[in-house]
Amino acid sequence: MNLSIGIVGLPNVGKSTLFNALLKRQQALVANYPFATIEPNVGVVAVPDGRLEELAETVADEISPHHNPLPQGEEEKERVTRPPIIPAVVNFVDIAGLVKGASEGAGLGNKFLSHIREVSVIAHVIRAFTDPDIVREGSIGVREDYETVNTELQIADLQTLQNLSEKALKTDPVKKATVEKLKQTLDEGKNASEINLTKEEKSSIKDLNLLTEKQEIVVLNISENDYIPDKIQDVVQNYSQLLGVSPLKLVVISAKIESELAGLSEEEQIQYLKELGLKESGLERLIQKAYEELGLISFLTAGVKEVRAWTIRNGSKAVEASGEIHTDFMKKFIKAEVVSYQDFIDFNGWRGAREHGKALLEGRDYVVKDGDVIEFKIGS
Repeated sequence: MNLSIGIVGLPNVGKSTLFNALLKRQQALVANYPFATIEPNVGVVAVPDGRLEELAETVADEISPHHNPLPQGEEEKERVTRPPIIPAVVNFVDIAGLVKGASEGAGLGNKFLSHIREVSVIAHVIRAFTDPDIVREGSIGVREDYETVNTELQIADLQTLQNLSEKALKTDPVKKATVEKLKQTLDEGKNASEINLTKEEKSSIKDLNLLTEKQEIVVLNISENDYIPDKIQDVVQNYSQLLGVSPLKLVVISAKIESELAGLSEEEQIQYLKELGLKESGLERLIQKAYEELGLISFLTAGVKEVRAWTIRNGSKAVEASGEIHTDFMKKFIKAEVVSYQDFIDFNGWRGAREHGKALLEGRDYVVKDGDVIEFKIGS
């Protein structure tokens, strides 16, 4: 599943600093990757998942000589190298800074808006730091900045709805009624996501790909001096009230610190975050929040060739999950052998899990859980 996060906001709010940090992290990804060519404004970043390291070590231990004794007289081979790790990935799309009037073509206008239409979730970066050396281009204050971007997206959606052919709407009464509801909502200065629509109504307007219907995460870019646990919680509460946004939709980062972290080794990053009193980086929290907003989970595969995380929607069935690996798997699906992540670790891999009855054969309608380690049985 292709998860893409569009980084949007006014100019000089820290978008470029954050994106440059993402590009540095992209360079650290393994070479054996399912992405050959990437647009210059797209950064591919690994989804943080500590379970993959443990799985790889477990697989290596399971296939090492002390688990598989060699015939008498044969020299013991060296310990087997652990399999490569391939994490799930997120595409971060750096969308040009928005200016007031973008919906009417100001700045990069339509190009800006067309890029937003292509992403899964919007990460709306807001400047919540003070720096007299950085000009507030088009920026007034936090609330006004937030409303400027939202207003441009609402106007663009209204234009999309108004451009619909009356003749086409007459042939689809459900779509016509839904469009009228949306027009009224947007006219009131609300987003399309704020209106409760039935499944049928949502389906009728899916092709419109409305901007304000997308899930949104508000990213507060604060100064490095405020980037400590005690202050972060206060920042979330204060800006939640100021913006009228649920604190669950807010992620606090320091783009400057993210940039510094990106240039460090993994061990140095852990130490730096520890000194700040933080367990994870702002980038990691942003990715986790995107997963939450989109209702996504990861299932895992673990074998000699690779250990890998796959992204699926929460509630997906086994046959649907198999299709993430290869579409042909759905047609030839027989069974899914499933072990929970913890059981896989506790019982030292597939063999131990099977011996202790922890590896279960499930059918196509089995609902996959986050962290399930799965081996699909596929017919010819």
